[in-house]
Amino acid sequence: MSENSRLYEILKKPIITEKSTALQEHNQYVFEVVLDANKIEIAKAVELAFPGRKVTKVRTINKPSTTRRFGKRMGTTKATKKAVVSIDGEPIELFTGV
Repeated sequence: MSENSRLYEILKKPIITEKSTALQEHNQYVFEVVLDANKIEIAKAVELAFPGRKVTKVRTINKPSTTRRFGKRMGTTKATKKAVVSIDGEPIELFTGV
């Protein structure tokens, strides 16, 4: 697998919540990323997906899977990983006006 195809798979989706919308005023954006991605790969993936932006800082949050009750049955939720990315440059158009 080439490096560029790996970078395209790292960012799953943007996370748009009230808190992440407030972070956009400080040029910080929240993405859901694959579990095995590190900070360097996340920074390269954001710079590749949004050209003209320079990533200054990446913070990651791991949320492990938990056991929960779904009606009568017990089950587990999926483990997820979020990344809060700080950028320099213009704001990302995908998020403005949301």
